[in-house]
Order: sequence, then structure tokens, then C-alpha cells
Amino acid sequence: MVVGCIPEWNNQILLCLRAIEPREGMWTLPAGFLENNETVSEGAQREVLEETRVNVLGLEPYGLYNIPHISQIYFFFRAQLKSKSFGPTHESRDVRLFSEEQIPWEQLAFPVVEKTLRRYFQDRRLESFPFHIDIITRRIHAPK
Repeated sequence: MVVGCIPEWNNQILLCLRAIEPREGMWTLPAGFLENNETVSEGAQREVLEETRVNVLGLEPYGLYNIPHISQIYFFFRAQLKSKSFGPTHESRDVRLFSEEQIPWEQLAFPVVEKTLRRYFQDRRLESFPFHIDIITRRIHAPK
């Protein structure tokens, strides 16, 4: 299980530029594998801190994504940044706040992050954040 967060600050989202594989050099939401003896909310808070050096408050469950072809489940929360004192770590080359218009859509590391963010911005326009459950299927690339 992978747990993570959509960290919010003044209508912006905090993203991390990955400093590790897979997908090094691409943007993502802070997330990572749940550890033993940890709840999903504890894991999400830990991952945000490890990847951005900032704490989050008010975690609200937002989405559960099944990814059967890689045997993973992602659980994302929405949360508010405790402060604007964030920064890179050994896992993140850069950490930045983005408005919806600034999101580097073509440089997002994983399909689950893109789907989560697109749904989040859609829900934000509707001013309603229901809990989502979905499946991410394998990307099929056309031969070159």
C-alpha cells in the first residue's frame, strides 16, 4: 500500500520533484509505502514530512486507487500545510506550490497522480470533495 497527500496552501498544491527512481526528475504528490505498525494517516503524514520537510494538518480521506497490474493500492488524503516552510530532501530535488494552471501535467511521474489531481481540481470547482475509489489500468503505448 502506498499512502500520500494532496497538501494544500492558499488554493495551491505542494508537489515534489523526485530525486529517486522510479521516475527521477518528474513531479509527484508526496507519497510512499506504508510501513509496519503504521496507520494510513500516520504514513501519509510521515511521507509528506520525509519528502517536503513540512507537517500537514486536518487529513481528510480523498481517494483509493487500485493498480492491479503492479499490485499496489494508493490511498490519498487532502490536508493543509502547517506552514509554508517546506523544502527538498534526499527524496525530492525540489518542492514547490502550484496553482491548477501551473501544474506540470506532462512531467507528472505516475498516472495515479495525474488522475488524483485532475479529480481534485474538478471537485474543488464543485466545492465538494467526496471519497473516490477507482482503478488505474496499464498504459498501452503505441509502437514507435
